[in-house]
Amino acid sequence: MARLPDRRAGLTSYDVTTVDQWGRLVARTCVAALSWPLGTRVAMREVGGLVVVTADEDGISVVTRQGHLRLSLAVRRWCALQAGTRVLVTADPVSGRLVVHPTAALDSMVTWLHGQVFGGEPA
Repeated sequence: MARLPDRRAGLTSYDVTTVDQWGRLVARTCVAALSWPLGTRVAMREVGGLVVVTADEDGISVVTRQGHLRLSLAVRRWCALQAGTRVLVTADPVSGRLVVHPTAALDSMVTWLHGQVFGGEPA
């Protein structure tokens, strides 16, 4: 049986959250890991089916007083994010990047990993 490392290699933080009807999501652990204070302006873009969020003085979205991020309608449409959609949010303090992983991206990652681990065998 493969042995997992005793320690994590990276500083990545994780949140699992739900997109609400206004496109908001709560990712306080990830926002805190990036040291983004409330009111931080952020820019969002879609990259390979993921939503990439970075601090940007010219960004049109902000971290709200409640610590929410509101995904723009365009970003939600690009990534098929509807109210009630569960997402994985990651934060990498080294790159200063928060990434929202929609269900389709998670399906792809899990399928690839299972293929590597199980070599085509049924899971």
